[in-house]
Amino acid sequence: MTAPQYLGQLSMTHELLTRLIEDTPEPDCYRSFHPQLAPLAWYLGRSVYNETYWLREIIQEDSDLTARVRDMFDSDTMPHQEQWSRLPPKDHLLNWALEIQDENLKRLANPGLLPNHPLLQNDRILHHILQEHHRIYEQMLMVLTERQLHHGVHAHQVKVPLVGCTPQQDAVGISQGHYRIGAKDPVSAYDNELPAQMIELSSFQIAKSPISNSAFLAFMQDGGYQNQQFWSNHGWKWQQANTQSHPCHWRQDAAGNWFGIGLNGPADLPADDPLMGINQHEAKAYASWIATQGDEFSGAVLQHEYQWEVAVRTQATTEYGRVWEWCSNPFHPYTGYQPSPDGVLTTGEFLPDQLSLRGSSIHSQLSLRRPSYRNYSSADSRHRFTGARLVFPPKSSTAK
Repeated sequence: MTAPQYLGQLSMTHELLTRLIEDTPEPDCYRSFHPQLAPLAWYLGRSVYNETYWLREIIQEDSDLTARVRDMFDSDTMPHQEQWSRLPPKDHLLNWALEIQDENLKRLANPGLLPNHPLLQNDRILHHILQEHHRIYEQMLMVLTERQLHHGVHAHQVKVPLVGCTPQQDAVGISQGHYRIGAKDPVSAYDNELPAQMIELSSFQIAKSPISNSAFLAFMQDGGYQNQQFWSNHGWKWQQANTQSHPCHWRQDAAGNWFGIGLNGPADLPADDPLMGINQHEAKAYASWIATQGDEFSGAVLQHEYQWEVAVRTQATTEYGRVWEWCSNPFHPYTGYQPSPDGVLTTGEFLPDQLSLRGSSIHSQLSLRRPSYRNYSSADSRHRFTGARLVFPPKSSTAK
């Protein structure tokens, strides 16, 4: 029998997903606001399809419902634009989703309605469904943020102007040693978090906080976007083709002061809040710039994801979870990696252009906030609520 707390979480997640559609005007539910994001309505349908695929087609061996909508919500069967054009109207979509969600909850709550299946043991399938829903939910919030950005000129007058300021060096040292990475619980972890293992790290310092708004503005005001020496070759090509020399969520008011645009529209940018809305090219350029701002910043680079996880596990870093943090390394399989044998909580494949992200964002649900959870994106992606954190060489007294 499914644990009651997971049924409650699933019911609440259903409500979160459908409410985003209910609260959005119908035309905007069917519009793509970013080339890397589908319309809002498609994500809701995809979440219902995924859940029903596992509960009915795999566990109950009944593919009647999923087969009828597979060509709309299975992203491997036809181009996205064609799938989107076949979506039903908003009211029909919501009624369809609510009916299926309620029936799925009923089957999970009543043991006699589902067969004895390995995926139901230890609520493994529920861990999978919840996390997949929560990933989709965050993507839907990305769509709504992009929607705000596309609603034209934002009439906002900044009350507290953001001032660019080179930060104080505030880092904590991690000594050379062997440390654990990865998840210990294979029931709720994606296969890319496994197997848990020991890795060796050299001594380093890691910033206690991600890059702040005021620090990044100092980079901008010092000509950071215009100075090629701070950019990698790929980053400079991106910058030359880019029309914005600022984070993607930033805009200026009539007086030239910067503000941010989020889910609820425009708002002032608190100086010490983590920067959000940059890609890895911008994060690396900032690191190269800050490395020239004094001896205490010398050698600054983006963190490796192992450094981030070790810093969090040892509680050297406690300020995280506001933005996804870019890492320097490609998204890769761990030593001893084995694809999920039952197909749930699986990565799929490790693509050469994907880079690691760690930390979760302010919009991430609890199921995605564990220290071992790994996210990823391409280097030029700016829409995923992304910021960055830096590491530095160890102080001479701790260097090994």
